Amino acid sequence: MNTPAHLVLNLAVVPNRRWATFGFAVLLGALLPDAPMFVFYAFEKLVARTPEPVIWERSYYEPFWQAVFDIFNSVPLIALLGLVGFVLKSLFIEALAMSMLLHCLLDFPLHHDDAHRHFYPFTDWRFESPVSYWDARFYGDVFVFIELLIVLIACVLVWRSGKQTWLKYTAMTGGILYVGFLAFAVHYWG
Repeated sequence: MNTPAHLVLNLAVVPNRRWATFGFAVLLGALLPDAPMFVFYAFEKLVARTPEPVIWERSYYEPFWQAVFDIFNSVPLIALLGLVGFVLKSLFIEALAMSMLLHCLLDFPLHHDDAHRHFYPFTDWRFESPVSYWDARFYGDVFVFIELLIVLIACVLVWRSGKQTWLKYTAMTGGILYVGFLAFAVHYWG
């Protein structure tokens, strides 16, 4: 899934009671697994001036970047973070870890050749799903409509929930960014 979709879906499933006051932690947890990707892209595009095809066909797969991406998508490391939150009795850290875990669970079945090592550093195994959220060779052209429907439903659920107003507007902004990104992708890459 793309990052705005994670943001909207994570905000939609955050419990209203236990973690309701930790919306920022949920928001951060939805974004954190993809944060290294933005750093990577900014570095490759703005600093190294790498051409777009090279970024996604070669640079993305360099061992250094793969390790950085996988640290932030590692279920064992995220579980350890959640355990730290539990031991410290920090609902903020627990909510952050649960949101990061949800992000990973949503990504797991939707990445093919760009799959993360979700059990890093214990294994280099990757689940290469037969479905990709973006790659038309693996039904990405079909899944994008399913994802769009899910994001729109999640936006409605967040809006109608008893969540804080700023979380509602954050989810709506995520939904708008998602639709905007889709329009951009279809126009320029379609």
